[in-house]
Amino acid sequence: MIVVHHLENSRSHRVLWLLEEFGLAYEVERYARDPKTLLAPPALRAVHPLGKSPVVVDGDVTLAESGAILEYLVEQNPDAGLAPTPGSAERARYLYWLHFSEGSAMPPLLMKLVLERMAAAPPWPIRPVVAAVARRVQTTVVSPRIADNLDLMEAELGRSIWFAGEAFSAADIQMSYPVEASARRGGLDKSRPRLIAYLQRIRERPAYRRALERGGGFAIPA
Repeated sequence: MIVVHHLENSRSHRVLWLLEEFGLAYEVERYARDPKTLLAPPALRAVHPLGKSPVVVDGDVTLAESGAILEYLVEQNPDAGLAPTPGSAERARYLYWLHFSEGSAMPPLLMKLVLERMAAAPPWPIRPVVAAVARRVQTTVVSPRIADNLDLMEAELGRSIWFAGEAFSAADIQMSYPVEASARRGGLDKSRPRLIAYLQRIRERPAYRRALERGGGFAIPA
């Protein structure tokens, strides 16, 4: 039996969603974030040394990193049709977006969150200086990178309704998190209608909704 070590409101929602798309039986071990730091609890270190989620235990295999987990589960379930045929043009797109999610899309979104918290954290005497530096970095580096990523994603969805072609794939599950995060704190709005429509499509999938029930809901931390 596959066990998913699931941290609330985190990337591990994608693992639950993929398993629901497969229709596989699995167990969920839930963990709550620290209410002040929003970090994972120390108990997760008993599962994986980095103490992060998601972590999947499948027999003798313990695997972290959402992209690796999705690739592993797709390989274990080749008949589910959630990856294009190897060697096809769609397969190249699939691999690109599967790794773009965490390799390119999420770093500036995370940096934006860190800078915003950093600007609000220092004591008053130095807060204006820190806030000014944080705003400068956001304006000159982070926001332009987020905008470029959103423009690329919007353009890609002009080629097909899903990221790897006309068929839904695990790449869409992986890309869901940066799209959700962009809508939450990255400036994604109706000016990019294809991404907004994509967000609506994924939220309407029955497996997505079942994953919400199994995981106890899902919301990107602010």
